[in-house]
Amino acid sequence: MDRKTIEYSKAQISQVMMPNEANAAGNVHGGEIMKLMDNTAYVVARKHSRCNIVTARVDELEFHHPIYVGELVTCKAHLVFVGRTSMEVHVIVEVEDLTCDASPRVALTAYFTMIALDHDGRPTPVPKLAIETEKEQEDYLRGKERYELHKLRRQDKK
Repeated sequence: MDRKTIEYSKAQISQVMMPNEANAAGNVHGGEIMKLMDNTAYVVARKHSRCNIVTARVDELEFHHPIYVGELVTCKAHLVFVGRTSMEVHVIVEVEDLTCDASPRVALTAYFTMIALDHDGRPTPVPKLAIETEKEQEDYLRGKERYELHKLRRQDKK
């Protein structure tokens, strides 16, 4: 199986937040943003593996700033770690007030673990990740630590 770069599968999805995605005060529901994040992580994992993808876990989901109706939300995602059948995708959500010239700010961040499935719905191997920079190597090692920690937790539950 070939190695693919992180740049190869990066994805970005943007959407203006509408009233049907918010509560009466105009705050966008966290679940709406999480859905957008999950879709963006899916695109990254699908591009990398070219297989059907399911979400296995979401780690370190952090809400940094509220998001309001009318703001532009941009989800940016990239791979940080690839196992045999799993891929960890870092998703960063930026929010931008379109009524002024303020810079976008980070509203949410999370790590999504995505699993590649074959045509029978069973986990299937994915291409390895080609690491090109020191930052990518650091992210990969932290992702590998999270992967191994979750693997140990699953074994302890058995």
